[in-house]
Amino acid sequence: MGKRQELLRSEPNMPEYRSAAQAAGKAADELVFWNGRLSIPYNAVDRHAEGWRANKVALLWEGESGSALEFTFSELRDASNRVANLLVKHGLGKGDRCFIFLPRVPELFISFLAILKVGAVAGTMFSAFGPDAIRDRLKDSGAKFLITNTELMQRVSNIRGELPELKSIILTDAGSSGGETIAFRDSGQMPSSFQPEPMSPDDFAFMLYTSGTTGKPKGVVHCQNAIVHEYITAKYVLDLKDEDVYWCTADPGWVTGIAYEIIGNWACGATSLIYEGRFDAEKWYSLVDKYKVTVWYTAPTAVRMLMQAGEAYKKYDLSSLRHLCSVGEPLNPEAIRWGLKAFGLPFHDNWWQTETGGIMISNYPSMDIKVGSMGRPFPGVTAAIVDDAGKPLPAGQEGNIALKPGWPSMMKTIWNNLPKYNEYFKGGWYISGDRGRMDNDGYFWFIGRADDVIKTGGERVGPFEVESALIEHPAVAEAGVIGKPDQLRGEIIKAFLKLRPGFSPSPKLETEIKDYIKKRLAGHAYPREIAFVDSLPKTRSGKIMRRVLKAREMGLPVGDLSTLEEY
Repeated sequence: MGKRQELLRSEPNMPEYRSAAQAAGKAADELVFWNGRLSIPYNAVDRHAEGWRANKVALLWEGESGSALEFTFSELRDASNRVANLLVKHGLGKGDRCFIFLPRVPELFISFLAILKVGAVAGTMFSAFGPDAIRDRLKDSGAKFLITNTELMQRVSNIRGELPELKSIILTDAGSSGGETIAFRDSGQMPSSFQPEPMSPDDFAFMLYTSGTTGKPKGVVHCQNAIVHEYITAKYVLDLKDEDVYWCTADPGWVTGIAYEIIGNWACGATSLIYEGRFDAEKWYSLVDKYKVTVWYTAPTAVRMLMQAGEAYKKYDLSSLRHLCSVGEPLNPEAIRWGLKAFGLPFHDNWWQTETGGIMISNYPSMDIKVGSMGRPFPGVTAAIVDDAGKPLPAGQEGNIALKPGWPSMMKTIWNNLPKYNEYFKGGWYISGDRGRMDNDGYFWFIGRADDVIKTGGERVGPFEVESALIEHPAVAEAGVIGKPDQLRGEIIKAFLKLRPGFSPSPKLETEIKDYIKKRLAGHAYPREIAFVDSLPKTRSGKIMRRVLKAREMGLPVGDLSTLEEY
């Protein structure tokens, strides 16, 4: 897509791509270090509150009911200081894990900053999580504190006895403190001053659990140094400037909602919009119109849902928009062309992962878009296509998308699972698990996952996790789960179920099983399609062969079946 200058509505922060590495290095120097020590919340919020941005709006929040709140940088600093003092008063210390289980309300963002100010490790969970998903994360991390509300606390109560290390629960809507329960409102009585714990760049800062093909979700841990990469990519990929009103639609239960809804964006001093509610095309357009959003960062699934709403965008003044970005799964060419039609702007795809902590490969405002491409590596990041032994492959050849380790936001470890962490690295490369190719111009093109992880609506779902929950249902004897291509969500989850004696397939049973998974795992992790089968393809050792299920579903060759016990 040429003629980039005609599409630009302001001069981009990033200069011409080939000379951008030096500029990115200089931008990193703008962050504040004290004798080699670093604080994410100080650099994201407090340093602005101490300067000319003190009274600038940092957070524009609108609730699902239409209620609205604003926080300046100084108000955000003071509120997070009070919560930090409350946490310290009740025993949270450096290195302790404190998880947040809330919808997108101001208390979530304030609490995240407060936890990091204490020097503790912040963990986030989607408010759609059910008891099993909650238990797995709190138990594995050894979380000492949990911040939630009374409605979500009902799910925690069911598994409370399985969490001996969880000492205190802070309720954002509790009337008063009592027992292990602390009222968030008590923070209003705490001092508004707090000196953030000076941290080493390698000290743990936050963690998220991500799904794999086997076993329970694994805790990906990021360190304080992540802010360096998240800041410079927010500046040069998202192109954030002082005058911007920026809207990232991600939930902080997802890494994008931390890296670019709390850290990178506020480190840039940008005013950020947060909407509590769910997707609704007309509501989203009305928010862009009302708040005069200039930079919009969303997911391909959301873009496709906007496309399905037709020309609803014509009812609103969206002329404030100047830069559009997308992440979470490949952005199809049709969505980019639709962006040009609807807004006069293309969506800029970018690629990264929970483990990378920040944008690795991207399309940039100052660079021509090759429609359907992930773009080019961020300046300073070395990316390549490598074979299974870690050997770089020539342009045009399919292989593993790989990165040279050492970028600032690279995950520090997998919580309590160093062997799993080490599996990510081979031949001097970080192996992403994604397959792709690179063209002669250095643009990368996504092909697919190298494993069975399902990407549905931008969320990673491990098939093993869903299968494990399915066989807990009294009607299910065996389960196999695959990702099935879907035009709207990228993939949907499809389950193949063998029933126990005494149960028969029926629409009623199918609905019951779907609801069961929604309640146990999460609203996005249930099978949208279920097929009842007499048997599942398994190896002689009993492993269900998902590739065979997927090949049959897609009408593709099933390949070698010599290792199968049941065909």
